[in-house]
Amino acid sequence: MNTIINQRMALLRSVMAEKQLSAYYIPTADYHLSEYVGEHFKFRAWLSGFTGSAGTLVVLPDEAGLWTDGRYFLQAEQQLKGTGITLYKMQMPKVPSVEEFLTSRLSAGSCVGFDGRTLSASAGEELAETLAKKQIRLDASLDLASTIWENRPSMSKEKIWIYEETYVGQSVSSKLSALRQEMVKRGADTHIICALDEIAWLFNLRGSDVDYNPVFLSYAVIEKEKAFLFTDMEKLDADTCRYIERQGVQIHPYDSVYDFIRRYSNSSVLLSKSQLNYTLFHILKEGGASILCSPDPVTGFKAAKNETEISWSKKAHIKDGVIMVRFMKWLKEQIQNGCPLTEASAAAYLDGLRKAAPGSLGLSFETISGYGPHGAIVHYAVTKETDIPLKARGLYLVDSGGQYIEGTTDITRTFALGPLTAEEKEHFALVLRCMLSLMSAVFPEGVCFQNLDALARTPLWQQGLDYLHGTGHGVGHLLNVHEGPNSFNWRMRSGTDPVPVRAGMITTDEPGVYISGKHGIRLENELLCLEKERTDYGTFLCFEPLTLAPIDLDALDPSLISDFERQILNSYHKKVYETLSPYLTSEEKQWLAGYTRKI
Repeated sequence: MNTIINQRMALLRSVMAEKQLSAYYIPTADYHLSEYVGEHFKFRAWLSGFTGSAGTLVVLPDEAGLWTDGRYFLQAEQQLKGTGITLYKMQMPKVPSVEEFLTSRLSAGSCVGFDGRTLSASAGEELAETLAKKQIRLDASLDLASTIWENRPSMSKEKIWIYEETYVGQSVSSKLSALRQEMVKRGADTHIICALDEIAWLFNLRGSDVDYNPVFLSYAVIEKEKAFLFTDMEKLDADTCRYIERQGVQIHPYDSVYDFIRRYSNSSVLLSKSQLNYTLFHILKEGGASILCSPDPVTGFKAAKNETEISWSKKAHIKDGVIMVRFMKWLKEQIQNGCPLTEASAAAYLDGLRKAAPGSLGLSFETISGYGPHGAIVHYAVTKETDIPLKARGLYLVDSGGQYIEGTTDITRTFALGPLTAEEKEHFALVLRCMLSLMSAVFPEGVCFQNLDALARTPLWQQGLDYLHGTGHGVGHLLNVHEGPNSFNWRMRSGTDPVPVRAGMITTDEPGVYISGKHGIRLENELLCLEKERTDYGTFLCFEPLTLAPIDLDALDPSLISDFERQILNSYHKKVYETLSPYLTSEEKQWLAGYTRKI
């Protein structure tokens, strides 16, 4: 039995009994619903022993369950042993959702407790409505982590820094002016922002409070004439304080936002229910504010990059491309020479190259390093328990990215480590065809991401194959590697509107094939949307690949792609060589010439 985890669970249950709770709900989130969270917010990991970056823990007096997705099944099975916590594998057949679990276990009059700051307003309302049908109520005021977690890590104290206008190309005042114009259009007196990347973008500031994302813990409130930033004052040096105040922004303590927003009881408040936490929303709702639910305007503003951001992003991709060339060359040579490598050691080498690069600010997400059957786990996370050696055969998938002062990168390549089966070759060619199809698209202005997704899937659909993730996501400019609203995905979430593709948007193109127990293949480039031409039929758009790294020709049977697809690949490889070769040694240039050769 896992003694420490059982003691912690017993302590939580004793507090639950005192507060007459039938269940306690613990998502993996900070107060800003970030994809990645700091140590202070890892209560679910502390309580359960499961350290994956995504999961929801639900504790009842006599049982507990943890819900996580496919990338963490193996890790969760290992880490939950002896804890008495049942693993519920999300999206697997006959596995209940959290809501189904709660409604099946609890009776009328029960109470489910949680910390409302760690759940979105939309998710909190949906949970409340579902439970209310069985007369089960929610109490969102219960931060039991602060009650039972001894020696809890403090919130990050990393300094907030100015991201100079040289890199962003737009002043804070112009951004605030555009935001206020949008507020007027929507009839709002006030706008409340909870999403950390939006606040960092709006004020041209960056930080280090969240793993992989250069943002800082904060809230923002924008009025027609005033703006307020709520953050830890200790993280601001004198120069940064003066900079913020010169922008006409008043600084307030981080937690004071919860009392501050009570003043808006007679105001029209613009907010996004999916990006604002439940507690903030509940305060406004109970206070009588007129709530205007709409996507945050900043989300749309920052999605279309300006010329300055695009210019710096291209420099970041050159830097990242050189790193990927050196990694690919090293990997091939290590395998050919019989050097021992594992998924973890290969990832560590690539991570080291990125971290050592000039202007590096770390990784943009945890590197996905999957060999053979592990490549078929879409978001596989290698651990000590799952790490396996790389062998001189089959396919190895690596999905990685970096944060540089110039911008953010995200790239996936699948490499042949030796002989491939006919099926592996066929699937590699299919994935390449999918990627090239979207990369070479030309389409009229007004077409939506949802429409274009079919271009990337058609070669697979024709063979009765598909992948269960989106084809691509937006990428921030020295911000979150996963950024909305752009997303190539024909499966639209309920309640969301189609998003038109706009010039300046940077979106990944990453189709894949995943054969459970055998292999996984994904190829990913970032695409910049550009205006191509104007004709009598309107304005037409196209894509320029920003990512610069070879597609592994060792894995490709050229007979499996068309002449047109071969032309696109050859053109891309020509650009890769011409752009990167000036930054390489003579030996590296010669090696790259072989892997970008015309086929």
